[in-house]
Amino acid sequence: MFGKNANLDKIIGTITKQEELLVFPQFNRQDGWDLGHVFAEIIAEKKLPAPICIRLLSGLIVFQWAGEGTNADNDYWMIRKFRMVRDIEQSTLLSVAQFQKKGETLEGRGLDPRRYAAAGGGFPIRIAGSGLAAVVTVSGLPQVEDHALLVEGISKYLGVTNVPQLPKNTKL
Repeated sequence: MFGKNANLDKIIGTITKQEELLVFPQFNRQDGWDLGHVFAEIIAEKKLPAPICIRLLSGLIVFQWAGEGTNADNDYWMIRKFRMVRDIEQSTLLSVAQFQKKGETLEGRGLDPRRYAAAGGGFPIRIAGSGLAAVVTVSGLPQVEDHALLVEGISKYLGVTNVPQLPKNTKL
């Protein structure tokens, strides 16, 4: 048990640090459009079967794009990931790791799994000194890869280079 919890502690620590570093000085609809294009370029360049969606907290979509190989099920997953980040105010992968460490489930937290997704691929867009402003979601890759894509795109957009990464073989 110690080994599993120690690994989860490392994962939780890394994701927490990512969220602390990837904070926006401001965020408006134009920023959403510009950030979305960064993601679209990464997805197209890597030929990933993943859509990207950026929503304001109201649920209004400010950017959405679907790479080749995506389908309507990806939209369903992104909506559920959006709700998870909006309501818990942290990345979905951080929630997954914390749930596993505590032995919790969505249902145990009072969250309907038809409306929420405990799966990586949702990341909070926070404004420094202000808090949560929007959510960026992706779907279609394994959950750790979905999360890594979000960290990559936000890091690139913000010009932040010292963001710790989860090891490529991370499993949750």
